[in-house]
Amino acid sequence: MDEVDDAPPLADVPGPAHRRARGLSRAPSLPVDEATLASARLGGRAARESLLRDLQDPWYRMCLGLLGDPEKARDAVQETAVRFLRQLPGFRGDSLLRTWSLGIALNVAREMKRVRAREAPASAVIDAADLAGSARGLRAGSGAESGPHAAAEAGEQRDQLRLMLAHLPDRQREAIVLRFFEELSVEETAMAMNCAPGTVKATVHQALRALRQKLKNWA
Repeated sequence: MDEVDDAPPLADVPGPAHRRARGLSRAPSLPVDEATLASARLGGRAARESLLRDLQDPWYRMCLGLLGDPEKARDAVQETAVRFLRQLPGFRGDSLLRTWSLGIALNVAREMKRVRAREAPASAVIDAADLAGSARGLRAGSGAESGPHAAAEAGEQRDQLRLMLAHLPDRQREAIVLRFFEELSVEETAMAMNCAPGTVKATVHQALRALRQKLKNWA
């Protein structure tokens, strides 16, 4: 029987989310064992640790895509873990646990962005020349390549894409990250963003159109 206690800080859980600090690629998600979930909802320490291990990577990827800063993303994951464990007893199972938890992470990232917007110095504004360089890099690297440098180039392209995403409005960036980086369905994305599926479709369409225009203008 699991010991009922608070789970340890996320940094103490094996396999921390920031082990792929440069990447946004998605790892396959595993189904949540019902017994583990039930134990975690009752406060079981081992079960809570297991859920945190499974969920911290998608939290980190999404927060990195939205915040664009590995350190801030790690902070967001820590806060998400605290809120997730606090709210877990109230999880009703109306959606997948991963989708529900990404909604918590999304709210944390939104709050951090609001704070940063009030405190950010002028130097934090992305330079248009940097964005232009990112667009050129994405176009130059758009072909399928193989070889010893392919992995490094893929990492650079992910960094460039994060820079491009940073110029999108918040809601558009959220929709793109959830739909294409986390590969949620339209319905799951709508649940995480707390909006209608039709709104997600429209927002994704607007975001893709904006990204294509930026590539065209700055490449």
